[in-house]
Amino acid sequence: MEVFEKNDKRTHYCGTLTKEDIGRRVTVLGWTQKQRDLGSLIFIDLRDRSGIIQLAFDEKTDKAVFDKAFGIRAEFVLMAKGVVRERATVNKNIPTGDIEVYVDELKILNKAQTPPFEINDNGDVKAELRMKHRYLDLRRPSMQRNIIARSKITNITRNYFNSLGFIDIETPNLIRPTPEGARDYLVPSRVHKGNFYALPQSPQIYKQLLMYSGFDRYIQIARCFRDEDLRADRQPEFTQIDMEISFTDEEEIMTINEGFLKTVFKEFMGKELETPFIRMTWREAMERFGSDKPDVRFGFELTNISDIVENSEFKVFSGAVANGGSVRAINVKGGAKFSRKEIDALTEKAKHYHAKGLAWLKKTSGEISSSYAKFLSEAENTAIMERLALEDGDLILVVADKNKVVFDTLGALRCECARKLGILDPMDFKFLWVTEFPLFEYSEEDGRYYAMHHPFTAPMTEDYSMIDTDPGKVRARAYDIVLNGTELGGGSIRINTTEMQEHMFSVLGISPEDAQEKFGFLLDAFKYGVPPHGGLAFGLDRLVTLLLGLEDIREVIAFPKAQNASEIMSKCPSFANPADLEELGIAVIVDEE
Repeated sequence: MEVFEKNDKRTHYCGTLTKEDIGRRVTVLGWTQKQRDLGSLIFIDLRDRSGIIQLAFDEKTDKAVFDKAFGIRAEFVLMAKGVVRERATVNKNIPTGDIEVYVDELKILNKAQTPPFEINDNGDVKAELRMKHRYLDLRRPSMQRNIIARSKITNITRNYFNSLGFIDIETPNLIRPTPEGARDYLVPSRVHKGNFYALPQSPQIYKQLLMYSGFDRYIQIARCFRDEDLRADRQPEFTQIDMEISFTDEEEIMTINEGFLKTVFKEFMGKELETPFIRMTWREAMERFGSDKPDVRFGFELTNISDIVENSEFKVFSGAVANGGSVRAINVKGGAKFSRKEIDALTEKAKHYHAKGLAWLKKTSGEISSSYAKFLSEAENTAIMERLALEDGDLILVVADKNKVVFDTLGALRCECARKLGILDPMDFKFLWVTEFPLFEYSEEDGRYYAMHHPFTAPMTEDYSMIDTDPGKVRARAYDIVLNGTELGGGSIRINTTEMQEHMFSVLGISPEDAQEKFGFLLDAFKYGVPPHGGLAFGLDRLVTLLLGLEDIREVIAFPKAQNASEIMSKCPSFANPADLEELGIAVIVDEE
């Protein structure tokens, strides 16, 4: 290996060289993508974060330089100096494909073993292998583009909110454990033995306290932590674009954040978004799409057929209505081509959402086939087909159960069918606001109400009188921003009086003593003048993922966790040193099972 010296610093990134640089002497640095030995000619593709440039060596090259080039292998780290010239054979697959650097000085700054997978975007590398060697995976062009894109979007975010007078303020990462929401990650205190910090699930309480402190416009790119089950769009540690405003209302918050998204799409993608976005109440979203984060790029909307079958002799349908549930259906346009095996797979998916089954009917070349038609009268069948506007090639899917099961199941199936039919364009961006969420959701398992968002969300003024008598009907001053079936962010107008906050705790089953223990500092702050305020938080990881047309947020996070919340590369989490545990006063009990 050779020494990197002051005069070896790059003059250009590999991928930035163009035909305008022909004749210019340049210094480029990077990794060897590949070396091609053609006898009297040697070509090396040199790669850095900007792209690839071809290095050329021939019989006129200094013999020591030529011999050095002969021994270079994939992922060697190189410094090359030479003159940019036109290539004899153009490579149309890369932006620099019409030029090359004719090298007269070459240094091998470091050698490399053969990597466990090729550093390109062509291979199908197993996720576990990618995570184990993430530092190599991040060298791949697609991953470099993803991480650089994330940086650009973060900068656009800061610039936008700064232009509107928002103040960037950091909040603590070691906080008091909270009683609501997902499980906290706990951090033991060495100084206060037996006591624990929690890592923040969000900066919620602190950003509200900043409003109490007079910082009327707050913004933060905040790290958040939740100990919950993982999936493609969820990580135990993630990043929020977190904002809060004093003396505001829902309309102002929505307008500011529509402007933010409009700016991101314009500056990052060159795409104009139409504003204002669609507004839809939670009730309408559930009735039409079976989801509080509906994908509105396609139809397949839910249709209530309960009135048609409520007196049917088919007890699967009529019984659901009699028990307070409903019978609803979707018409999957083009779905008649699904085979019985594919429909059976949809039935299994329905059971995942606790549906007892899935009824179906399809029309192919004028012929009707169905799993339920024989159990209904001709009038009932005709009425269902007319209401669903059945046409040749259509598939009707029906679920009869409690409303929650019906909504969850059909909401999921409409998206699954759209995916199977290949009608979802990741670059077709459809935004909407979902508003007027229920303030509470009831858990039959626990026999109590929980806050649907968090316990600091204000109720709709006109619903406040029902908070004791009929809490399930109370709507919240809450709103979510949804893009293509993904919740990008959510927020609410906050409670700003002691009386209302204590009332909220009471309905949630949080005793005055417990409220004082957990949130005493917040309740104390109420005594000193709290302004009306509200805010919203975007998931930065999700936003970047959708902008790039990807499905997995791990593709836009430099060092993500695997499905079991571990980091395979560093073998994290790991056992703590016994001496450290002793100093913390902690004993670890390992379940032998």
